Amino acid sequence: MAVICPKCQHENPDDTAFCGQCGAALKADEGFSKTKTFVSSSETLQKGKLLSGRYTIIEELGRGGMGVVYKAEDTKLKRMVALKFLPPELTHIPEVKARFMREAQSAAALDHPNICTVHEFDEAEEKPFISMAYIEGQSLKDKIESGPLELEKALNIAVQVAEGLQEAHKKGIVHRDIKSGNIMVTDRGQAKVMDFGLARKTEGTLITKEGSTMGTVAYMSPEQTQGEQVDQRTDIWSFGVVLYEMLTGELPFKGEHEQAVIHSILKEKPKSITDQKAEMPPSIEQVVFRALEKDPDKRYQQAEELLDDLKSISAGIVPDEIKARLRKEKLRKKKRAILYTGAAALVIILAVLGYTLFKAPPETIDSIAVLPLENLTGDTDNEFFVDVATEELIGQLGQISGLRRVISRTSVMKFKETDKTLSEIARELNVDVVVEGSVQQAGDRVRIQVRLIDALPEEQNLWGRTYERAMSDVRVMYGEMARAIAEKARIDLTADELTRLTSASQVNPESYDSWLKGRVYFYKTTPEGFKIALQYYELALEIDPNNTLAYAGVADVWLYRYQTGMVRRQEAIPLITTPIEKALELDNTLAEAHHSLACYRCWTEWDWENAEKEFQYALRLNPNLARAHGFYSLLLCYMRRIEEAWPHIELALELDPLDSVSFHLYGQILASQHRYDDAIAAFRKALEVEPNQKFTPGVLASTFISKGMFDEALAIYRKIYAYDAVLSMALEDGFKKAGTKGAFRAVADLEAERYGEPGKNVGAGGIAELYQRAGDYDLAIDWIEKAYEEHEPNLPYIGIMPQHDPLRSNPRFQNLLRKMNLPTEKDIS
Repeated sequence: MAVICPKCQHENPDDTAFCGQCGAALKADEGFSKTKTFVSSSETLQKGKLLSGRYTIIEELGRGGMGVVYKAEDTKLKRMVALKFLPPELTHIPEVKARFMREAQSAAALDHPNICTVHEFDEAEEKPFISMAYIEGQSLKDKIESGPLELEKALNIAVQVAEGLQEAHKKGIVHRDIKSGNIMVTDRGQAKVMDFGLARKTEGTLITKEGSTMGTVAYMSPEQTQGEQVDQRTDIWSFGVVLYEMLTGELPFKGEHEQAVIHSILKEKPKSITDQKAEMPPSIEQVVFRALEKDPDKRYQQAEELLDDLKSISAGIVPDEIKARLRKEKLRKKKRAILYTGAAALVIILAVLGYTLFKAPPETIDSIAVLPLENLTGDTDNEFFVDVATEELIGQLGQISGLRRVISRTSVMKFKETDKTLSEIARELNVDVVVEGSVQQAGDRVRIQVRLIDALPEEQNLWGRTYERAMSDVRVMYGEMARAIAEKARIDLTADELTRLTSASQVNPESYDSWLKGRVYFYKTTPEGFKIALQYYELALEIDPNNTLAYAGVADVWLYRYQTGMVRRQEAIPLITTPIEKALELDNTLAEAHHSLACYRCWTEWDWENAEKEFQYALRLNPNLARAHGFYSLLLCYMRRIEEAWPHIELALELDPLDSVSFHLYGQILASQHRYDDAIAAFRKALEVEPNQKFTPGVLASTFISKGMFDEALAIYRKIYAYDAVLSMALEDGFKKAGTKGAFRAVADLEAERYGEPGKNVGAGGIAELYQRAGDYDLAIDWIEKAYEEHEPNLPYIGIMPQHDPLRSNPRFQNLLRKMNLPTEKDIS
C-alpha cells in the first residue's frame, strides 16, 4: 500500500521511511525511528573481567548501533583482540541476535589483508560476542578531521579499500555500512575495512524488519534511504562518499537534519571537487561522481571496475571510459556556453567569467617548456643532478606525441638563473605553458616539486604537486610527472606512450649518479669533456652492467669523436656499434639509442635507407627529439628531398630554438640551396648561441667564399689556424704571393704533407676542399677519392654543398656519387 507524503502528497512505497520527492519523514510502522541508530545502555564490562576463560577485558573502545566493542587480551594465544558485543537491550530479540551471528559467519568467510580478521563467535553470560583482530591505528574519519588527504595518500587508501570490497563482493557479501568511521588505517598505512555489522549475503533475506533503514544516513545510497533492495552497488555508492570526503574534507550530501540529508542524496549533485581543489585531476572527480550516480545502473557495477580505474589513475593513466566522460563533460560545458551567446553583452560577460573561473590550460595547448629546476639540495656539487632532472622530465614529455613542441634542454638551460619573468621566457620560446620547480636530495631520497603555469598573457598557476621517491625510483618518478602534466594539459596519451611512461624501471643509485655526471661533461662537446664523460659512463656500467642510458652515452661519445676526426673509422666502428646493440637489447624503446643508430647508419655506413628507418622510428618513440629532426633533415637533403627536409629542420629549431647544432644544420641546408645570406645568418646565430664550438666557423668561411666575401672568409681562417704557427705562416705567405687562392694552396700543400700524422685531424675531405678553393680541381677530386677510400663520415656533404659545384660536371665526381648511392645530376634532372 502506498504511503502519501504529508508534506507534498507524493506517493511512496509502504516500506519507505522518507519521501522520495521532498525528503520529509513518513509515519513509521514501529515505535522508533527507522534511520536513527540504536542507543545502547550505559552497562559496561569492567576492566580485568575474564570471559570464556581466555579473554581479559582491558578497556571499552566504542559503541554503535549494532554493538559495543572492547579491547581484550586473548590469554590463550597471547594476542590483543577486539570483542564486539550486542547491546544488552537487544540480546533478547531473536532476529537481532540471529543477524549478529550472521555477521560473524559472513565476516569469518573473508580472509583479506584489507578486511579486519574475525577469529571466532562465542557467548559469555548470555552475551554473544565476536572476537576479531585488534587494529592499532586511526580511523579514516579521524584522519580526515585533520583536513583532506593528499591525492597520493587518498588513492593509496582507496585502492586498498576497493580491494577489500572486491573480495567481499566476490563472496556475495555486501557491507551496507561503508563509511570513514568503519575504515581503520594502521601506522604503516594499511587500510582495514571494519564492522561488517550490516553485512548480509546477497542471495539471503533481510533479517532486519522490512523497511528498516540501517547505517549512517550521510553515506546511504538513494536506494538505501528508500528502503529498496540493495546489492554491491550500494557499497560502491557509500565508498564514493568516502572518496569525496577524503579528497575534500567534506561530505558530498549534507543537511541540518536527517530528512534534509536524504533529500540531498536523492535530488542534489555534490559540489565539484576540482572547483574546490584546482590541483585535483579531473579524472579522479569523474571516478567519484560515477560511484555517486543516483541510478544504480549508471554506477560502477562491480568493485573491480572501480578498482581498475583507481589503479590506473594512481599510475598516472586516464582510463578510456573516464576520458570519454571528460570529453562529454567538456562538450556539455561548451553547449551550455553557446546558449548564452544570444546577446552581445553576455558574450563579454562569459569571456570574463571564463577567464576568472576556469584555471585549465588553453584548449589548443601543444607546446611546453620545462625550465631549469631550482637546486634546493644545499650542495652546489649536486647541480648536475638537478640539471639532469630537468633533462629527464623534458625527455619524458618529449615522448608524448600530443605535445607538438617540447623545448629541448639546450634552449631552456639558457634561462638558468635568469631574471626574466615567466611570461618573457614563454614569449621568447613561443610556448603555451611552462613547467618550473625545485629539487631536494637527502641521502637516498629525492623530492621534486613541479608546477604547470600558463604564462601568457600573465602568470596563472594551473597545477602543482610534490613527488618524493628513493633515488632508485627517480626514472619512475619522472614518468609519473610527465603523465600528470599531460593530463593537466588535456593531452590524450596513446597506448604505446602509456606503456613507455609506465614501464620505467628502478635504477642503481650509484650507477645512475655516474651517468648523470657523464652527461654533464658530454654536453660540453670538447675533447676533454668527451674524455671525462666516457670515464663516468664506463664507471656507471662497471657498477650496473644493465644501465641502458650509460651504453647510449658511450656510443654518443665515440660517434662525436669519429665525426670530428678524433678517431679513425676501423677503431670507431666497434666502439660505436657494441654499446648501441647492448642498449637496444636492454631497451628497444630508447629513442636516443635509435637516433644514435641512425647517425651511425648515415655517416659511418652511408646506408641511407636503413638510416632513414631508424630516424623515423626514433621520432615515433620521441616526436620531440630535436636533433633527430635536425640530422634527419640533413639526410633528406643528401637525398635531394628538400621539400621533405624543411619541416624537420624547422621543427628542430622550434623544439630547440637556442641550440647551436640546430642552427648549424639549418645553415648547411640553406647553403645547399644557394641561399647564402640566410645561411650566413643561421651560422652567425649558431656562434652567438655557442661562441666556443669548433665546427661552424669553417662552414661560415666556406659560405663567405661561395658568396664572394673573401676578406671575411680569410679573417675566419686566420682565427682557425691561430693555434698552429706553421699553418698560420703558410696562410699568410701564400696570400702575399698569390692572393686568396695562393693562401689556400699553401695551406693545402702543408696539410697534404702532414696527412696521416698522429694528432693531425684534418681529413682527406678537408684537404680536397682547400685544393678546390685554390682552383686545382683534379687534385681536389684525388683527395675526395682518398676520402671515399677512408670512408670519412663528412663525405656525404659533397652531394649538396655549393663549394663542390665546380666539380659536378666531372665524370669522376659523378662516379663517386653513384658509388655512395647519392643522387647524381642525371638523377636530379
